[in-house]
Amino acid sequence: MPKEKTVFICRQCGNEYPKWTGKCLSCGAWNSLEETSPIAVSTAASAPAKKLSYSRVTEVPEDSEIRYSTGVSELDRVLGGGLVKGSLVLIGGDPGIGKSTLLLQICGNMGREHTVLYVSGEESERQLSLRARRLGVNAENLFISSCNSCESIIRAVREEKPEAVVIDSIQTITSSAINSSAGSIVQVRECTGAFMRLAKSEEIPIFIVSHVNKDGGIAGPKIMEHIVDTVLYFEGDKQLSYRILRAVKNRFGSTNEIGVFSMDDDGLKQVENPSEMMLSGRLKNISGSTVLCAVEGTRPILAEVQALASKSGFSNPRRVTAGFDLNRLFMLTAVLEKRLGFAMSGLDIYVNIVGGLRVDEPAADLAVAAALYSGVTGKPIPEDTVMFGEVGLGGELRAVSRVRERVREAERLGFGTVILPKNGSQALKREECGIKLIAVSTLADAVKQLSV
Repeated sequence: MPKEKTVFICRQCGNEYPKWTGKCLSCGAWNSLEETSPIAVSTAASAPAKKLSYSRVTEVPEDSEIRYSTGVSELDRVLGGGLVKGSLVLIGGDPGIGKSTLLLQICGNMGREHTVLYVSGEESERQLSLRARRLGVNAENLFISSCNSCESIIRAVREEKPEAVVIDSIQTITSSAINSSAGSIVQVRECTGAFMRLAKSEEIPIFIVSHVNKDGGIAGPKIMEHIVDTVLYFEGDKQLSYRILRAVKNRFGSTNEIGVFSMDDDGLKQVENPSEMMLSGRLKNISGSTVLCAVEGTRPILAEVQALASKSGFSNPRRVTAGFDLNRLFMLTAVLEKRLGFAMSGLDIYVNIVGGLRVDEPAADLAVAAALYSGVTGKPIPEDTVMFGEVGLGGELRAVSRVRERVREAERLGFGTVILPKNGSQALKREECGIKLIAVSTLADAVKQLSV
């Protein structure tokens, strides 16, 4: 009997190979190829093609995009204003971070006005019911099921037609048409594709939960991201109570918005004022600490920046960051050493954005550089000072966006001084602000202001 033909698929990127190789030539991952049988062509693919329907872009009604409120304003913000009808949303995160808790609370909120189906491949119905009682979820329109079959889930959705569906998690769902184990690349890809077709054909929004791989990325990222409409990542330290929900991809809104939650005994709570949360527990009159005003989407957030510099005992000093880009730290230390004359090459440097926030925008450069200056010299920065600005390689400060919103957030929380780039601050009328503004042109000027 002839041997069944097999192919090898990379678990990281999904690239296929006719034979096993130690390294994936597409993504460079080692020992990531998985042997599987090729998927047979379905009968639907060989069926006669249907006539293509189309419309003029100007003739599509503006109200065709229908959004549901999830009852959680932080999630609605990240989704771009609510859950779009017929969308496929992927939520990823570390095990135990709170993905299932958040979705069950959302189902409880939506279940008051809409019918919702929660399908779990990891828990029984009794376990789901116990967790729902603990979270206070008792909506009559919320239906729960424990199922691992992709075909059974699709059939139930087509027959019952709920207004929203949750699949927890995609790694536990299998299709009988595929000869592969649950959680494999082929199963994840085909089941996700089947749920995508279900969401579009029935106009039902579907949430899919996905775990993370060893590298901390969503399992099967390149395979699933291009299929789904929205990719949300739930991040945070499990030892801390705060969680941040971030959009990695969103076809119906911005990817810059974040939602902030706190984990309590009775579930996740929204944090309406994340700036106060980020600054809670901040020590006063300590070197190496300052306050940054960052902007996430349309929301200004104040966060504490900490920097520690100590003499290195190794030939190659360490550079460690938490919540800040390591390459930008390299650049800032070089600017401080070349333009301001600080000896940084022999120091171990640690930079931390307190509260688990990850800041990617260049506006954080000035605050990080000031914290480094304070950490090296041992001079504390005034506790009522907020700063933001991009630092160039020449030591100059460049303009950043949303200056007015940043200043107003600092003023609202009671800070007395804002150090900002001179270029770009002209549009901000000083008489409108009840806070002292210090506009500087270079990093050296900012350091002089801090030394006064």
